[in-house]
Amino acid sequence: MDLLSIKDPSFLKELSIKELEALSQDIRQFLIEKLSVTGGHIGPNLGVVELTVALHKCFDSPKDKLIWDVGHQSYVHKILTGRASEFDTLRQYEGLCGFPKRNESEHDVWETGHSSTSLSAAMGMAIARDLKKEKSHIIPIIGDGALTGGMALEALNHIGHERKNILVILNDNEMSIAPNVGALHNVLTRLRTAGKYNWAKDELEQLLKKIPAVGGKLAATAERIKDSLKYLLVSGIFFEELGFTYIGPVDGHSYENLFDHLMYAKKIDGPVLLHVITKKGKGYKPAERDKIGTWHGTGPYKIETGDFVKPAITAPAWSKLVSETVRKLARKDDRIVAITPAMAVGSKLEGFTSEFPDRMYDVGIAEQHAATVAAGLATQNMKPFLAIYSTFLQRAYDQLVHDISRQNLNVFIGIDRAGLVGADGETHQGVFDIAFLRHLPNMVIMMPKDENEGQHMVYTALEYNDGPIALRFPRGNGLGVPMDETLKTIPIGEWEVLREGKDASIVTFGTTIPMAMEASRQLEKQGYSIQVVNARFIKPLDKELLKQLLEQNMPILTIEEAVLLGGFGSSVLEFAHDNGFHHAVIERMGIPDRFIEHGSVDELLREIGLTTEHVVQKIKTISRKKQKRA
Repeated sequence: MDLLSIKDPSFLKELSIKELEALSQDIRQFLIEKLSVTGGHIGPNLGVVELTVALHKCFDSPKDKLIWDVGHQSYVHKILTGRASEFDTLRQYEGLCGFPKRNESEHDVWETGHSSTSLSAAMGMAIARDLKKEKSHIIPIIGDGALTGGMALEALNHIGHERKNILVILNDNEMSIAPNVGALHNVLTRLRTAGKYNWAKDELEQLLKKIPAVGGKLAATAERIKDSLKYLLVSGIFFEELGFTYIGPVDGHSYENLFDHLMYAKKIDGPVLLHVITKKGKGYKPAERDKIGTWHGTGPYKIETGDFVKPAITAPAWSKLVSETVRKLARKDDRIVAITPAMAVGSKLEGFTSEFPDRMYDVGIAEQHAATVAAGLATQNMKPFLAIYSTFLQRAYDQLVHDISRQNLNVFIGIDRAGLVGADGETHQGVFDIAFLRHLPNMVIMMPKDENEGQHMVYTALEYNDGPIALRFPRGNGLGVPMDETLKTIPIGEWEVLREGKDASIVTFGTTIPMAMEASRQLEKQGYSIQVVNARFIKPLDKELLKQLLEQNMPILTIEEAVLLGGFGSSVLEFAHDNGFHHAVIERMGIPDRFIEHGSVDELLREIGLTTEHVVQKIKTISRKKQKRA
């Protein structure tokens, strides 16, 4: 079938199962070919082809609300809703978003990029539907990994209590980004092998209805028989006890099974959970064989072999540099324990896990829990390393405030993917952590200029005993600088002058250091003498050095690959104001007050005016301001 001709899902209503199976093959081939060029979430989408087609055939989107949890598995949904022609631009600048996007299509009713939000959103939509006396189906589709998130469990509890008509599709492929963990995962494992009980229960109920009523006693007995059957045939009744009608498990790649069970579920009053078993990566052998999450989301690859197309890079990946330095130090200090919320693979903790299995805890998609586990460890004089992406650390904000900072506990937070991350877009850009961390009492925040300084910062963090300390580091690889063999402690709050100058000072850190250095070199050729300061401690500030700059009436330009509101530059302005430097010339460059969408990091930096050329122009401007005021 010509997928580019699809305008909306209505054509599915007339297709036979045989035709749908052929369509599934076309969709899989389309995804394999397109994603080999653009990259993307290939594994999750290959696994939900039949499920997505079946949902669009049995329901009427957008009147019926399909809510994709996390959203990275919505590519098939996008094809069926008329966006196949845009897949050459997937996850590229000003192109098709890799997640549901409300301004892309009326069929994208909920935007997401973080897990475990779909059930709460569904409950909100169900309340609105009922208050407005409308008729529609609300169908959140959530994975078994996302179901471990505390927010999802809170929503299950509420939905079951309110008895709202919501059909929850549990897409169970036994993996999220990495293999799932936890007791709930074990419940689902038992359910997968227990077989179907809902048909037997339904048949028993029909049989009992044929028996002439002889009072309440028989009715009560019938209910007890049904309950006993439920306990007998289902190895765990977790969802039923929460108030859901549980259906399944169902083969998520069989249209016959999907149609039978979806139509059955539509007839049931109250909340229903349909447990669908799918295979992540189905239809592409390299993705099918993946057991650790390598094919969850990828860059470009060679279709024939499954080999990833990567540039030749000799510098270490930032995630691996940090995790391997922690591993190295753990050999000498058995108090070091690593905790991560389902990010063991992304945070490159495989080596630590292999060497120290008793000191590595993947708690699943449970960021709040991970943060407080780290806090609990710290109270017992352990040295917890919390490995977490910047975008996911947002979800543990209260725990950072209440459990870690307030108690001034020695938790080392490794903030991965800090700064712009590119193709995953606005839900994943790690640009808010400075603003929500720097106002927390006791918190230390640092970011290295290169991987050598990075390894020393890991050492500094694990040697630090005066409270929480956070190390930000970007996505991708380091600069390839020489590495010191002996690790050393960097004095907390001490900045570093990388280049001397007298006309103005660029104060920055991390990924924007090379930009500042290049701008300084270009300006030198034009007669300017520009200082560059590595403000490697975002908090606390180097007050002595900063005061020297202000006393010299040195114009200051701060640069940060993070939000300006409440960010590092704001702290410099606050320091100047609080110390009486009311006429200081201070300008800031960083992320403006809006969400930054997807595209390459370089394209996004150009869009927001965070480039060497912009730095050069800004320095010229503030130097003129200095001359004017002088």
